[in-house]
Amino acid sequence: MVTNELTTSRATPLQVARARGRVRGRLILLGPAFVAAVAYVDPGNFATNSAAGARYGYLLVWVVVVANLMAMLVQTLTAKLGLATGRSLPELCRERLPRPVNRLMWVQAELVAMATDLAEVIGGAVALYLLFGIPLLPGGIIIGTAAFAVLALRSRGYRAFEITIAVLLGVIVLAFAANLLASGSDPGSAMAGLVPRLQGTDSVLLAAGILGATVMPHVIYVHSALTRDRIPAADDSERRILFRGQRTDVLLALSAAGAVNLAMLLIAAASFRGGGPGGADSLEGVHAGLGQTIGTAAAFGFAVALLVSGLASTSVGTYAGEVIMQGFLRRRVPLLLRRLVTLLPALAVLAIGLDPTRALVLSQVILSFGIPFALIPVVAFTRRRDLMGNLVNHPLTTAAASLVAVLVVALNAFLLWQVVAG
Repeated sequence: MVTNELTTSRATPLQVARARGRVRGRLILLGPAFVAAVAYVDPGNFATNSAAGARYGYLLVWVVVVANLMAMLVQTLTAKLGLATGRSLPELCRERLPRPVNRLMWVQAELVAMATDLAEVIGGAVALYLLFGIPLLPGGIIIGTAAFAVLALRSRGYRAFEITIAVLLGVIVLAFAANLLASGSDPGSAMAGLVPRLQGTDSVLLAAGILGATVMPHVIYVHSALTRDRIPAADDSERRILFRGQRTDVLLALSAAGAVNLAMLLIAAASFRGGGPGGADSLEGVHAGLGQTIGTAAAFGFAVALLVSGLASTSVGTYAGEVIMQGFLRRRVPLLLRRLVTLLPALAVLAIGLDPTRALVLSQVILSFGIPFALIPVVAFTRRRDLMGNLVNHPLTTAAASLVAVLVVALNAFLLWQVVAG
């Protein structure tokens, strides 16, 4: 009897995975990008995209599309970085950058993590209020602690965590697909919105918010950790196979996230342009307006999607914080302590009664300022053959990623100048 070599100790992890069958062998390669993608549809996106659609109709459709294409490029690079080097981006920064620069990188990454948590917890708290009438402060505590249940799945292996997050992302996709079909959005106006243009400083601020909500710096860090040692590659050939799987993973997951972001803006543009019912510049207003313009089912679907988004994205955000601390400083902080520290700013905002939607939009602008600190090292590292081996960037890829970095830095500089000048 001939022994199947895939059942022996000589078989590599990838060979074992592919031996499960053509479909299962391919599915096992998917997952990390879906964890990353849920952060691209966090509550900050709900607030920013809805505000953009309500104030400017279909004007900023092109920003959502461009930001999503940028996100695909960025997440492909960061997934490749972890796969090729066996290191997360924070770990590489600690190893390759001068110590003062590394510490500066760590500080800004922690601020980004806090801004992320602010959006996620506040959004989840608003959802609990809309669904069950729970006050915002207790709701924020519930969302902040509920993340532990999702994070606990990591103790059962990476697949349990990835599949749970992917299912939660699917709930969000279905909710917005149903609402978009019922909203009566104008396809012609949506296509016209693909032409790049802006209207005044406020539209630039919203564009930066959309960018910050779509290209998420904390997910740039975490995605490299998710692919770092998920399925070890035995040689260059296996790394190429794994990278092809990661490209497919990014394409599928980020397409779903991009479709949700676009649906958010289109629904708001169709339902609230010109000051429609409900005052759509707030999450509560969007919920009320959807109930009036589309129906109670649409309002319920929006609130459920917001709740799922807050729960899933805060779980990913907490994991990202762990990756940041461990990578930049080579230190671990007890998860409960870390959760309490990052939760405090969100709870403070809820306790003093600041407008939740305004806080969400501003948090996304803060995130946009964190993008260059994550993106520039990714571009710099992935262009180095000594680090990347056969997965080194093609020169055109490096050029495209460099252009993205330049655009982001230029936009943030313009915003800073507007704030100082104003």
